[in-house]
Amino acid sequence: MPTNVLVAYGTTNGSTAEIAETIAEVLREDGLTVDALPARSVPSAAPYDAVLVGGGLYAGRWHKDARRFVRRHGKALAERPVWLFSSGPLDPSASERDIPPVPGVKKAMAQLDAQEHITFGGCLREGAKGWVARMIVRNGKGGDFRDFDQIKAWAARIGQELTS
Repeated sequence: MPTNVLVAYGTTNGSTAEIAETIAEVLREDGLTVDALPARSVPSAAPYDAVLVGGGLYAGRWHKDARRFVRRHGKALAERPVWLFSSGPLDPSASERDIPPVPGVKKAMAQLDAQEHITFGGCLREGAKGWVARMIVRNGKGGDFRDFDQIKAWAARIGQELTS
């Protein structure tokens, strides 16, 4: 039974980090040992029995830290169960229907033989980094569209798979 799990994430404004921490909390409740770490700070995926990788979506691309993590640790990731998640839509669509992975994530799924991918709603608040993000918020298109019940249910299902 895998017991040591990594939740690695790429985030710019912290929203994806909060999703990753929520996932880690749920997995810990299932008795797993879990590290939730920024993808850029993970020296190796080898010590982990299972890995979840998440990234915020920006202009139709997964966060650069998530992309780099998958490239850098691809060999180790291909040898263990991997789940992928994205966060990004700034509307309720991610809670209403399944949103397919963006092309780069779809490619990573195939390369890693990933178990699954899910897209969660995003969050963009006042004070966001980046000119485009600030313009989105200024134009009233920001907000928090994350569904933490959906996030927790997904993590609980993975926890059940890992502990059964």
